Amino acid sequence: MSSVFFTDTDCEMFYTDAEDLKMKVIGMPYTIKGEERVYDFGKNTDIKEFYELMRGGEIVTTSALNSQDYLNYFEPVLAKGKDVLYVHFSSELSGTFNYMQTAINILKEKYPERKVICFDTKNISLGGGIQAIEACKLHNSGKSDEEVIEFLNEFKNKVAVYFYVDSLQYLKRGGRISSAAAFFGGALNIKPILTVTKEGKLDKLCTVKGTKKALDYMVTKFSQEYGNNDSYETYIIDADNKIVGDELAEKIKAVAANVKIRRLSVGPVVGAHAGPGTIGIVFVKA
Repeated sequence: MSSVFFTDTDCEMFYTDAEDLKMKVIGMPYTIKGEERVYDFGKNTDIKEFYELMRGGEIVTTSALNSQDYLNYFEPVLAKGKDVLYVHFSSELSGTFNYMQTAINILKEKYPERKVICFDTKNISLGGGIQAIEACKLHNSGKSDEEVIEFLNEFKNKVAVYFYVDSLQYLKRGGRISSAAAFFGGALNIKPILTVTKEGKLDKLCTVKGTKKALDYMVTKFSQEYGNNDSYETYIIDADNKIVGDELAEKIKAVAANVKIRRLSVGPVVGAHAGPGTIGIVFVKA
């Protein structure tokens, strides 16, 4: 194995997954209460406290890594004669990859015999995380970087992501909807159902009224696309909304008896934009 496998914490998973698979993890930053922190897949992050702070009015911001950050992650690996294989979240959702490319160009000049191979999952949260997990398993089994990339090019198109936000205020704050739309949507209990496109952009599929209809919509999409594909785990994710997440899990089990469900939290970087109460489902289509 001539390469070292990297992912980042916007490709969400639990820290034990990354540790068990011996991934190198690039921590993505967020700032709350004036303090910049780096997400660590939940190892030392109090997720419940984070969302309580958001509900209390704390403003959370996210930022890009700079070129030096990427140099600090990648150069020690290249200096040891290894290549880098980095499976990352969608480049359409952050400017951080411009800085990464600058770093890679510097490293190419300094280590012309080494490679930094990057794969864009065109996804985020567990939509990217499930790709990183499965790719790292292949990498650890001895598959070449080319074989891992070949697998990912097909696998990424099978990953389904559906989620809704509990409050429109955070989409408004991020500039994705107007203040008027947020106000009237909140008053009418509107829940936008969102997904990630093949191009790696967020897209609104539809809007429904109320939590029940939002859950029913996601269950319907699951039942149409899952096809009893129990080769992979199905993830139900929530931003400090366990009760509703549990409700969705029960609805999913009712339509697919063999489904293997795993519950995970939405981390602070993704949660800064989606807001507390967000509920989502990530699964592999048949």
